[in-house]
Order: sequence, then structure tokens, then C-alpha cells
Amino acid sequence: MTTPRDLMELVRAPAALSVPGDAIAGAAAAGALGPRTAGLSAAAVCLYWAGMAANDWADRDLDAGERPGRPIPSGRVAPRAALGVAAGLSAAGLALAGLAGGRRALAVAVPLTGVVWAYDLKLKGTAAGPAAMAACRGLDVLLGASARRGGWRRALAPALTVAAHTYTVTALSRREVTGAGRLLPGATLVGTAGVALAASGRAPRPGLVRSLAAWYAAGYGDAQVKALATPDAGSVRAAVAAGITGLPALQGALVARSARPGAAAAVAACAPLGRALAGRMSPT
Repeated sequence: MTTPRDLMELVRAPAALSVPGDAIAGAAAAGALGPRTAGLSAAAVCLYWAGMAANDWADRDLDAGERPGRPIPSGRVAPRAALGVAAGLSAAGLALAGLAGGRRALAVAVPLTGVVWAYDLKLKGTAAGPAAMAACRGLDVLLGASARRGGWRRALAPALTVAAHTYTVTALSRREVTGAGRLLPGATLVGTAGVALAASGRAPRPGLVRSLAAWYAAGYGDAQVKALATPDAGSVRAAVAAGITGLPALQGALVARSARPGAAAAVAACAPLGRALAGRMSPT
């Protein structure tokens, strides 16, 4: 019988802590942080979880050989049930986006849902895979900005920053089972430095912004340095986990750029919480 924990493992529940900060960063940049942001963040979480469930459904045969302990190959979740969870969460995400932000939010949420499913079903194993996943997280940011007309223009910079970070994590994730050569973690480490630099530019509260950007770079960067030294599967997988759980620190820096220190601190606090939960349930 499928248990709630099985479903939580299917959707990588703890990793959802890295999602609300996307919408909050977009809303803060657009000057639209308010009650609607909670609904848009919830929509983004549903679509993220939908993508995780659809990913496992699409990879069920591959996981049977590489990760037999995952919920579907282990028999704890039936393939049809996983597909139903993915479809139901997609519908819930779109409904929440429509309720919270109306047509402007749906104009972002609909293509976001399309890219999520396209990645899982077609693009993941191709050269376009990392770019597709990066687009998903960038659209998450724009979803938060959709509460204000034309807000996407002001949120474009944080959207590209989050997308660039996501590209590095996704590129690493493609080698978390087989391991990688030193070139990959070396390249993503350079990318992480660039992302941190982009996030720590001029801001009303430069000290807070730079501190959060440095925290992000140190946590994720340290894991990549270890993967660079020993690029085996375990080190690469640890770097991927660090990239997922460390994203809230980057999001916090982006929120702080809009002079929202309280919101920035709340978002960044999800980083240590995510790391603690990752010790109980893998976010990858």
C-alpha cells in the first residue's frame, strides 16, 4: 500500500523549499509582493512536484536498473498512480495560478507547465535538457512578477540569475549516477561564481545582499570543489543536493536587492531547513 511518505519521496517533498523563493524574488523585483504572492508560490510548488512525479514516471524503466529503491521501481507507488499525481498537481498548479493572478499569471503558468512536461518526457536526455529546466525556474520567477502588469520586465534579471543557477545544477544532475570528469564541476563552479556576482550587484542594502550571495556561493561552491577533486557519483550527487538546498540563499539575495530584508531573511532561512530535511529524504 502506498503511504504518504512514499508520495513525499516521489515528489521530493523537501526540495519544494527551494521553490517559493522564485515567485517571491519575482514579486519583489516587480514591486508586487503581497497576498497574491502566496498563491503564486503555492502554484509553483504544485508544478514543481508535478514535474518530479512525471520525471519518475518517465524514468521508471531506467530507475529499475539505476535506482531500484525509488518509489516506482520498488513497487511502493504504481506507475499509473504516479502519472495521476503528476497530472493532478499540474491541474492544481494551474488552478492556483489562475485564482491568485488571473490571466496574467496563467500566461506564465501554462507555458511553465508545458516546459515541465516537455523536459520530463522528451528533453531531459538531450542537449536542451539543462536549458529547459533553467527555463522552468526562470518562469517561476516571472510567475511571481505576474501580479503586476508589466512586472516581468523588472523581474527579468532575477529570472535569468535563477535560471543560470538551475542550468548548473541540472548539468551536474545528469552525471549523479555515473560520475563526471573534472571539466563539468569546474565549469559549473565558474558559473556559480558568476551567478553570485550577478546577485550581489548594487542594491539598497548591499551588506545583506552580498552576505546572502556569499553564503550561497560558499555552500554550493564547496560541494562543487569537492566534486572537482573527486568527481565520482557520490560527490556529484552531493553537489546537486547542495545546489538545490542552497538556492534559497541566492533567492534571499535577490529579494534583498528590492529592499525587502524581512522577506529576504525568511526566504534564505529555507536553506538550512532544506539541508536538514535532505538528510532524511533525498532532494535529488
